[in-house]
Amino acid sequence: MIPSLPFGRTGHVSTRVLFGAAALGGVTQEEADRTMDLLVRYGINHIDTAASYGDSELRLGPWLEKNRSKVFLATKTGDRKYAEAKASIRRSLERMRTNQIDLIQLHAVIEDEEWETALGPGGALEAAVEAREEGLVRFIGITSHSLRAPMMHKKSLERFPFDSVLLPYNYMLAQNPEYMADFNALMQICREQNVAVQLIKTNQRRKWDEGRQRFASTWYEPFTDQESVNKAVWWALGTQPHAFLNSSGDIHVLPAFLEAAANFDPQRIPTTEEMETLMREKETVPLWP
Repeated sequence: MIPSLPFGRTGHVSTRVLFGAAALGGVTQEEADRTMDLLVRYGINHIDTAASYGDSELRLGPWLEKNRSKVFLATKTGDRKYAEAKASIRRSLERMRTNQIDLIQLHAVIEDEEWETALGPGGALEAAVEAREEGLVRFIGITSHSLRAPMMHKKSLERFPFDSVLLPYNYMLAQNPEYMADFNALMQICREQNVAVQLIKTNQRRKWDEGRQRFASTWYEPFTDQESVNKAVWWALGTQPHAFLNSSGDIHVLPAFLEAAANFDPQRIPTTEEMETLMREKETVPLWP
């Protein structure tokens, strides 16, 4: 059984692994339907997608039309200005065949200039707040990537009471002292304000080698064998017991990720020696220097 936790102050108790529905961006409807059956078998009750994830929202639509009440549904808008974000939110509702999204997130806000636009007058945040007032969405979150993510989220929570944040976390990143100083400070703020924290790239092995044929739809090369996935997932779940993990964005890697989460034992978190051995044997490479 995959453990669950209250998802911040939303009132929803979510499985600690959330379905990273970027995995559905380039699959057929039949493949998507089989994937949803797999999620049901593991008890996953929280879906995280985005308007920019290819056909993901469209692939979720048929299942959500029949099972909407069974999951907490999150999506994202990558637009930075009010009008475009407003249209994006409504388009997501249509594509997913639902009349309400549980969590709308401002997607991948990384640089200061786009942050000022999205969170400023006439920005995407205003569209999200308006959608919440209209009952089209229930909660508002923000996501960020790169080494700037913790710093940007701290800044964002000073501007607006977001209900959730999303950012990268894995063993390699944890070896970066500057990143972890900001990360730990952010986690403290989120605990104090009861903000849900979602972690991505926990199963990241290395960058895709230039010219190498990609075998997965993830933005990075993932671990794929069960033993390695176990270590990556168990380490992240164990070292951040108040956070949620978004599953790897590939339907073929997903089963190993879910199996790892289902067999997580908080008394058996991989040691530093075990993780160092994994990093060495799998020749891992950080996504960011």
